[in-house]
Amino acid sequence: MISALSISPVRQNHSDTGKSIPVYITSTKVVLEGELQVPDEPLGVVLFAHGSGSSRHSVRNRMVARTLHRAGIGTLLFDLLTPQENVEDQIDGFFRFDIPLLTSRLLMATSWLHSHPAAKDLPYAYFGASTGAAAALVAAAEIGPSIRAVVSRGGRPDLALRHLSKVKSPILLIVGGQDDLVLKLNERALATMTCEKKLEVIPYASHLFEEPGTLEQVASLAADWFETHLHP
Repeated sequence: MISALSISPVRQNHSDTGKSIPVYITSTKVVLEGELQVPDEPLGVVLFAHGSGSSRHSVRNRMVARTLHRAGIGTLLFDLLTPQENVEDQIDGFFRFDIPLLTSRLLMATSWLHSHPAAKDLPYAYFGASTGAAAALVAAAEIGPSIRAVVSRGGRPDLALRHLSKVKSPILLIVGGQDDLVLKLNERALATMTCEKKLEVIPYASHLFEEPGTLEQVASLAADWFETHLHP
């Protein structure tokens, strides 16, 4: 399904959005830094897979996260790369396109979250941007429908092409109307998906949604999608 942007009803704001907690997601090989924020009576938790050359400090992802908090949805923003990997990636851009690596880190964070007392019993969803969206789709394909929903912002689902038919989670693809190449890639990927799916095109928006009001539209669409699919 492809649609133009529609106006969503105003959602209820949650006065207590919880505190942001610094966390360390650990395995035998790496330690990833993150921030977990879970409001009172949360609908679930959205794990963010950031885009190319980004981190948990992404201004765009943090803006979307604030909108989710107001909707009563928790978030986990974390670094997909270690500090050393990030330094190397800034030089050659290699790690940001290593989808198997990014996917393994997202799966690691999801497993870690299952053991956290504030989030272990909640439903989960993914929000991915750029190459991080490809990792989110591959991880959702591996985990299955217990990942309640996936939202991709300016994503590269073409980098997860052979996994898309295995994704059972409802997928929302959000692309800027001026982001011609990525829009074509998303349209092609949409045709291969067999799950509940939707493509939202935001008019006049470029790849990074830097135009006034466009990122707010992304956040609103994402919150609506998560609210719908995180409900029991």
